[in-house]
Amino acid sequence: MNGVVLLLIAIACFVVAYFGYSKWLEKKWGIDPQAVTPAYRFKDGQDYMPEPAFMVFSHQFSSITGAGPVTGPIIAAMFGWLPAFLWIVFGGIFFGAVHDFGAMYASVKNEGKSIGLIIEKYIGKTGKKLFLLFSWLFSLLVIAAFGDIVANTFNGKTIGVADTVNTANASAASISMIFILTAIIFGFLIKRMNLSGKAAHVVGVVLLFGTLALGMAFPLFASKQVWLLVVFGYLFLASVMPMWLLMAPRDFLSTYMLLGMIIAAVLGLIVERPDMNLNMFNGFVIEDAAGNLTYLFPILFITVACGAVSGFHSLVSSGTSSKQIKNEKHIRPVSFGAMMCECVLAVAALVVAGAAAKNGQLPEGTPFQIFSSSVAGFLTSFGLPVMVAQSFMTMCVSALALTSLDSVARIGRMSLQELVSDGEAKPSGIAGWLSNKYVATILTLGVGFALAQGGYNSVWPLFGSANQLLAAMVMIAIAVYLKTSKKSGVMFYIPMVVMLTVTFTALSMSIYKLFIKLISANEFLLFVPKEISAGQFVLLSDGLQLIFAFCLLGLGFMVAVRCLRTLIQPLSEKVEQKMPVYDEK
Repeated sequence: MNGVVLLLIAIACFVVAYFGYSKWLEKKWGIDPQAVTPAYRFKDGQDYMPEPAFMVFSHQFSSITGAGPVTGPIIAAMFGWLPAFLWIVFGGIFFGAVHDFGAMYASVKNEGKSIGLIIEKYIGKTGKKLFLLFSWLFSLLVIAAFGDIVANTFNGKTIGVADTVNTANASAASISMIFILTAIIFGFLIKRMNLSGKAAHVVGVVLLFGTLALGMAFPLFASKQVWLLVVFGYLFLASVMPMWLLMAPRDFLSTYMLLGMIIAAVLGLIVERPDMNLNMFNGFVIEDAAGNLTYLFPILFITVACGAVSGFHSLVSSGTSSKQIKNEKHIRPVSFGAMMCECVLAVAALVVAGAAAKNGQLPEGTPFQIFSSSVAGFLTSFGLPVMVAQSFMTMCVSALALTSLDSVARIGRMSLQELVSDGEAKPSGIAGWLSNKYVATILTLGVGFALAQGGYNSVWPLFGSANQLLAAMVMIAIAVYLKTSKKSGVMFYIPMVVMLTVTFTALSMSIYKLFIKLISANEFLLFVPKEISAGQFVLLSDGLQLIFAFCLLGLGFMVAVRCLRTLIQPLSEKVEQKMPVYDEK
């Protein structure tokens, strides 16, 4: 099968879905272009801030387009390219994009509040608390997985090995650090000097190229552990600084890079016209060299993750993006449109991996390395120097994870604040201390840092399961809101049932495997050793994962039951409109 044909089929499906299905949803739910959005009603210069449509799209797209759409499809290719392709296309349209659109729509219609507070309004306070606790635990998994991925991408030298350096990684790290300063400067230009329109785009592109050139000229060489500390230091700043000062301009500039990367991948595939060197289908059960069995159901669905449907997207849609929407007519292009762009990247990653495969086997390396090296090869065919192509692609793939990381750090902090404040404007005692944004940020990042010590490979299965379970719970909550508002939520019924089945099965399997590892272990370690051998059980890796798996399964079940109970009950009296608030300071 030719990879270009596969990519063009997918793009055609996504275009039809955007101009057809999403407009039908918009008509079904109702959009009021004359309505005053929460961004204006609660404008505070921190979280609530009306922004142009492209600025909000930039934040949404760069935040949701994390490591998932590259990592997930490439790992899922172990079942063959056809199952992964079908799930990205079908799941992306009828599960993921509908989920993102619905979450942002519900939030904008409910004062820009998060899904957790919407659950409290329509389902009850206990449901909200359970959901917020689940969301916070999920945020920790994202921080751990993506933090480890970024630190690995920035790793410019190997400890204990003389003269072993990676200039492309070091250049990407340097670019990223300079990029943070560039974003702050750009944010000041926009807000303090009223830079807007075409001038903002021109200045943004010039600053972006200047950052790339400066970073490649002065690479920063450091080990993975050093970069992990630096990344978490950046996450602290991103979590507490005003949106307009760092995250919004950073996402604006990142969008150019990410769209450029997608265009480079698509054009490279069109020029090279590679065949898919992976098997079309490897069966419903596959066996690795060690004899371990992996089942297509449910593993395919939780592995593709963000490339098809992601609960994390709802946290962005309702946690940050909804607070920047200046007109309700922007909801559809920002939410549904961003998801369709992400699906294009997911298919492109699958095709790129298929082109790089030999004799049905993927090349050695992480999914990011496979994708970045292959697309860098495409760029060199256009005359770009090898070093420039490699540095650019390494920077792009690290930006994928870093832009999601800073968003989820902020969302995790806000989830913890909402959880402990219990709707009080100024909570007292321990709740007041924990609801302080600095304390909440430190606690969130501290646990995420501990989980990151196990590496992204150990966290990814739990992340995928929790991610899809979060999506299922959000779909139920949106369906409840639509029912209460006397609007149709039928488009969520089948997706929510499918995702609940997939995720409960996957989490149960994870608990079983970790429990077997626990009872059969002959050596218990606190920290992850340099060389892992059979019979070891690492408390700060395997132990935390087991605890998280139990918590996620239990919380997910309780939230799902409460939401489903409300969904199937007949409509009662009108829900009180007053929404709780919490202290942002």
